[in-house]
Amino acid sequence: MLVLVTYDVSVVTVGGQRRLRNIAKTCLDHGMRVQNSVFECEVDPAQFVQLKAKLLDIFNPEEDSLRFYFLGKRGRM
Repeated sequence: MLVLVTYDVSVVTVGGQRRLRNIAKTCLDHGMRVQNSVFECEVDPAQFVQLKAKLLDIFNPEEDSLRFYFLGKRGRM
C-alpha cells in the first residue's frame, strides 16, 4: 500500500531539531521524499505498523504534527 507521511516539527529547541532529523531519517528508510516534510512510503501492513510505531515514538504530540494518508495500491498517477 502507498502511504503519504507528512509532519511538522517544532524546531525552536535542540530537541525539536533532533526530532526533525530522526523523523526524516526514519521516513527515508521506508520511502522517498516528495517535499521537505512529505514522504511516499510503499509498505505492506506489517511494515506500516513498524513505521508508525517508530514515528510515534519520536514525535512530541504537544509540539509536533504527524499525519498518515493511505493512497492505496495505485496511489500514483
